[in-house]
Amino acid sequence: MTQLNPRQRAAVEYIDGPLLVLAGAGSGKTSVITRKIAYLAGTCGVSAKHIAAVTFTNKAAREMKERVGGLLKGQAAEGLTVSTFHQLGLRVIRAERGLLGLKNGFSIFDGEDTRTLIRDLLIQEHGAEGDQASVIQQRISNWKNDRVLPEQAVAAGGTPADILCAQAYLRYQRALKAYNALDFDDLILKPTVLFEHNPDVLEKWQNQLHYLLVDEYQDTNASQYLLVKQLVGLRGALTVVGDDDQSIYAWRGAKPENLAQLQEDFPGLNIIKLEQNYRSTARILKAANTLIANNPHVFDKQLWSELGHGAPLRVLRCKDEQAEADQVVAEILDHKLRKRTRFGDYAILYRGNHQSRLVELALQSQQVPYHLSGGTSFFARNEVKDIMAYLRLMLNENDDNAFLRIANVPRRKLGTSTLEALGEFAGQAHVSLSVACKRIGADQVSDAARARLREFSDWLDQTRRRCAGDSGVGAIRQMIRDIDYAGWQDQISSSEEVAARRMANVDLLVDGIARVMSEEQVNLEDAIARLVLRDLLEQQDEEEKGPDSVQLMTLHASKGLEYPHVFIIGMEEKLLPHRASIDDGNVEEERRLAYVGITRAQQTLTMSMALKRRQFGETLDCEPSRFIDELPQEDLTFQGGGESSAEENVERARETLEGLKSLFG
Repeated sequence: MTQLNPRQRAAVEYIDGPLLVLAGAGSGKTSVITRKIAYLAGTCGVSAKHIAAVTFTNKAAREMKERVGGLLKGQAAEGLTVSTFHQLGLRVIRAERGLLGLKNGFSIFDGEDTRTLIRDLLIQEHGAEGDQASVIQQRISNWKNDRVLPEQAVAAGGTPADILCAQAYLRYQRALKAYNALDFDDLILKPTVLFEHNPDVLEKWQNQLHYLLVDEYQDTNASQYLLVKQLVGLRGALTVVGDDDQSIYAWRGAKPENLAQLQEDFPGLNIIKLEQNYRSTARILKAANTLIANNPHVFDKQLWSELGHGAPLRVLRCKDEQAEADQVVAEILDHKLRKRTRFGDYAILYRGNHQSRLVELALQSQQVPYHLSGGTSFFARNEVKDIMAYLRLMLNENDDNAFLRIANVPRRKLGTSTLEALGEFAGQAHVSLSVACKRIGADQVSDAARARLREFSDWLDQTRRRCAGDSGVGAIRQMIRDIDYAGWQDQISSSEEVAARRMANVDLLVDGIARVMSEEQVNLEDAIARLVLRDLLEQQDEEEKGPDSVQLMTLHASKGLEYPHVFIIGMEEKLLPHRASIDDGNVEEERRLAYVGITRAQQTLTMSMALKRRQFGETLDCEPSRFIDELPQEDLTFQGGGESSAEENVERARETLEGLKSLFG
């Protein structure tokens, strides 16, 4: 506790009622949460098994648990819940699945599974409406996050498009029920509906939970807010930590107004502001404060720092996007030479993933190591997920999620009606979908559908036997040939090159299995099992970043991170703020996004813009971002129009010479 400043300590020690900790960027909020857990369990005598801390990502939950583990020794931390919202919801669903009408072994659909199911339903019902699947998927997700049930969406009516979406929502939920499956949004929605209709169940969970702590509260949606409110109940044993200025996820349902809503729902709410920043120089914080002051606020705060005034903020004006990429890389190399830093000290941030391409090429041409965050990982690629689903089914015929993924990949004329009937039969018979294929009768499906299910089931059994024998990787290659997966990719890919690239990934996967068998001296079944485990771990973890490499990421992905030297590229109107946000009147969120980018910088901040940019085959003039005008102009220096002073150029030359001397020293 001696390491905390007075406000942090007050936030840790306040346990007399609900508390909102308004934590500015870099103000040590994670320390407050972890030390408060230790304080509750170690000093206040609250058993760890009655404490839950909730955040939004697996990574944040793991880090929090590790830090609490370092503070609470031995058995003091036993039974503590540190999880994401969705993991907490899943825990409730698993315990209460009988009341929710789920049988054991229910599946959880990811975004791709959901989109495929919606597309198949649309094609079955409306013919050529399958291309609307992504739009309807987002609409259904928004409804679930706002706690609108299918019947309510249908009753609301509206435009023909609204009615189509609502009817698709109803059909989609019916199909999920038949498949004994949930989607990601259900993990929050289902517990809130369960608690609403079963007060005794809610009371049981409230009695298990004596204190709840929630991180990143500004990112909660309506369902998550309600889940917190239900679990806390009248006891009000709650601490939430958040920052309305860092709410950048409205597109996925986040409601920063949930922070203000706390005051209405918890009249005795105490508010403690953490405004001392331990990350950035005073100049960087002044820029952030000045920028975000242009947004309306329920809670006012001013970040401040004891880390010194710091260097001016630089703005690079470049001829075009290629010159921008080249200039930023040159600046990094020059700065690294002059200041004798590491490549890992630099981050390049941007509004959209497409902006990274030219920067990547410029870094490669200068042989600068870099790590791209947020790129599609190998196991997340559709073609890899398809073959992995087949392999999971080879290992375990009761894996319903894997069965549903590949039942029509490639197409086998097993329509959603057939699969729903199969799911209902499997539920009644208490067997998996694979087993149900062999047992389903003529009174459940047509003779033709039954014949197709039997044929598919027989082929799966035959392939499973081949994999269990001595055929090795050859059995998998034969399986891929049997289903003509290469032909399927030719059908669904936008070009021959895309199809070839996807099949190359499939070959890479099979080669990986062969390598595991060879290097680890295991049979095919064990090799597949190990790869399935790696697949699950890959889904949980971000790719490991290089030990000393420049970090490239979107502004959204940069939240929660910090770097000594930050470059924000593309500071132009219609890029940051983004064109769609300007058209939709969402500039306030774009300003928060710029604020997040600025507050990632510890020592230096450089912003760049292109005077011209190629778009859709034509060259367009670019206008500087309004956010540059909203920064304190006295703290900015411009480069690219001859603005650098002679003194600055002499100083840079001197530092470069010193850097060269140290290299050859």
